[in-house]
Amino acid sequence: MSKGKNMAESKKAFNTVSAVMLGIGSMVGAGIFIVIGQAGSIAGNLVWVSFIFGGVAALLSGYSLAKLAIRYPSRGGIVEYLVQSFGEGVFSGSAGILFYLSQLIAIAAVAKSFGAYAETFMPASEHWGNFYAIGIVSIFILINLLGAALVAKSENIIVIIKVSILLFFTGIALFYVEPKLLSMSDMPPMQDMFFAIGLTFFAYQGFSVITNTIEDMQNPKKTMMRAMIISIILVAALYIFTSLAVLGNLSLPEVIKAKDYALAEAAKPVFGELGFKIMAATALLATASAINATLYAATEIGYTMAKDGNLPKVYTYNIHSSYAGLIVSGILILPMILFLNLSEVTTIAALVVLIIQGITHAGHILKIKETGANLFLVTSATISMFGIALLTLYYTSQKTPLIAYYILGSFASAFILEFSFRLVNKRVIQKQVHESHLIIKK
Repeated sequence: MSKGKNMAESKKAFNTVSAVMLGIGSMVGAGIFIVIGQAGSIAGNLVWVSFIFGGVAALLSGYSLAKLAIRYPSRGGIVEYLVQSFGEGVFSGSAGILFYLSQLIAIAAVAKSFGAYAETFMPASEHWGNFYAIGIVSIFILINLLGAALVAKSENIIVIIKVSILLFFTGIALFYVEPKLLSMSDMPPMQDMFFAIGLTFFAYQGFSVITNTIEDMQNPKKTMMRAMIISIILVAALYIFTSLAVLGNLSLPEVIKAKDYALAEAAKPVFGELGFKIMAATALLATASAINATLYAATEIGYTMAKDGNLPKVYTYNIHSSYAGLIVSGILILPMILFLNLSEVTTIAALVVLIIQGITHAGHILKIKETGANLFLVTSATISMFGIALLTLYYTSQKTPLIAYYILGSFASAFILEFSFRLVNKRVIQKQVHESHLIIKK
């Protein structure tokens, strides 16, 4: 390798540590501070088992995505893999738009969670949740406009702080666990544990952000897979022990009552009101960093889709060290924050992510010879995504009968947008990576 190439590699923003930090930052946000309470209200003291299954599914999915990223290195991530697998047609274009929109919905959900925790932390501002949500998204839009290097550096700092506090809380809280609360006598029906896997997987789903850093990554052939596996395993361990700490300190009725801020509530028995405040402040950091990481990914996805595909060209216009698509995404997120219901939107986003990832892994099977991935692992990833989606859809449809129609409506909206862009722009989504995985269309 030449000296010039070595220098170029060293200037790239993401090494293994930075990529792991970005993955953890994207996962540990909605996962711990939103999903743990909602999943706990379903699975009770078996929620830690749901997190194990969710973690296994995430590892399978992460393996498949990492192999695709190495073979097809593109900022677009899943969008590029869909086009590579299914061609430059309406199906892949619609799926790409749906995935992009799901990222925006996820950001809106996490931002609303930030607002809810901000209200809890500052009770005097009870109805200011949406204002806080919009404010934090705006701040991280500015940070992302300053470039990938600042995203990586800011993410490293936030992740270190929030994970340290979570580890401290979990370590202490485990010593105060009431065995009765985790006993077999208080165990819910086993099927409830399976129904909660969809939510627990959604707690991990930020790992796909790592694939969007491929063009800013040092030595991606080694770094991508390493960062993917390390980040998922570390987050899985954190989720499992934290869920034991929460369900070991709160009864199921208490978890259900405080499901939107269960982790902060679980700090009260151990640390009192001060502990609640500290965990609420940590929740603000965690959800903020998840917004930071996911905004970066959404911008890269939008840029890729617009560059040779089916989003308006405005997404590709440069603004400082980022793209105008970042601003467009922020504008689209705004009405979601203002008008959408948090719990339903979270479920819809979880289901859409599961289905899109299932489709992506199914397409990977068609390209298995090109990626050199293990067929059994990729097939297992495909089956797990669709299986978890079906379980989640079945359970949620019992309480929200219209959920299936919401999902169908989401797919229909993506198809209409794709068809409209084709008519108006006279352009179709295209492959960015051709022949050699090192040749990227500019």
